[in-house]
Amino acid sequence: MTGPDDVHATPVLDVRDLRRHFASPTGTVRAVDGVSLTIGPGEVVGLVGESGSGKSTVGRCVVRLDEPTDGRVVIDGTDVTTLSARAMRPLRRNVHLVFQDPSSSLNPRMTIRQIITEPIRLHRLAGRAEAARRVDELLRRVGLRPELADRKPHQLSGGQRQRVSIARALAVEPVLLVADEPTSALDVSVQASVLNLLADLQRERGFGCLFITHDLAAVEYLADRIAVMYLGRIVEQAPAAELFADPKHPYTQALLSAAPVPDPEEQRGRTRILLGGDLPSPLDPPPGCHFHTRCPLATDRCRTEAPELRTVPSAEDGGVPRQVACHLVAEDGTAPDAAHVPVTAGV
Repeated sequence: MTGPDDVHATPVLDVRDLRRHFASPTGTVRAVDGVSLTIGPGEVVGLVGESGSGKSTVGRCVVRLDEPTDGRVVIDGTDVTTLSARAMRPLRRNVHLVFQDPSSSLNPRMTIRQIITEPIRLHRLAGRAEAARRVDELLRRVGLRPELADRKPHQLSGGQRQRVSIARALAVEPVLLVADEPTSALDVSVQASVLNLLADLQRERGFGCLFITHDLAAVEYLADRIAVMYLGRIVEQAPAAELFADPKHPYTQALLSAAPVPDPEEQRGRTRILLGGDLPSPLDPPPGCHFHTRCPLATDRCRTEAPELRTVPSAEDGGVPRQVACHLVAEDGTAPDAAHVPVTAGV
């Protein structure tokens, strides 16, 4: 986790005005439509939003599994946006992706030892004996017995396979880990153990992390800062504690109101914000603020003018400023409460 001095350090990830558009027979899908975010050394940034918001596409563009349509991705000071595959190869040591489903990301023909050794071998980081020692060490560190190294992925449980994925990602000591819904394919009983492992490893090794999820409880536990996406755009960014204590954007307010809390008495006293209408298609996003078709607070200005992501006062003096893209949030950060407005959007 970051300290107060880390916010001024050179970012391990700097994304500027990232766009990823896909051509389709019926038009252009604007999956990511102008996203900017940074991650400092040792910082965990959560990227949250509904399915279809574009958050996984941001992660794929960061690691160059998808090619950005426009914008810049700078990893540890190097702009990787237009690098060739050959030029990108040595830099892949700096960033690794942990996929949502470990079953589809681990080669079923390889043993666990071969899977974890592969990135060490490709980057020529150790000889055979040292690589074998490092694999045993990594397996122990992620909570697996070294004897499992000679098994294949199908012989392990889902939680064990995800731990192998994490061990493989950390084998080359990256400066940035992109974790794309790393617990959503796991049983609830093992999700917490994997999250605890990620938190422990991040504190121990100090890598930056882009944590992509729809699980608000997980992101509150793991992230230093949270960015909220809606239909390809970031609508709010803030330190995690501030975002949960005082959400500014009506969409963020609605998301948090839908998340259950462990205290039954507190849960009964909460007001659920019900959004009108359906999530618009990225093929034909609404004009102005993309959220206006579902927002109970929308005005005529919201329907015609897209709000800029702008800085508002933060409760953390000298810390990372919070940002919001909403015409209704005042310059001093005062925001209306969508929970006390009747739902009319989409009608």
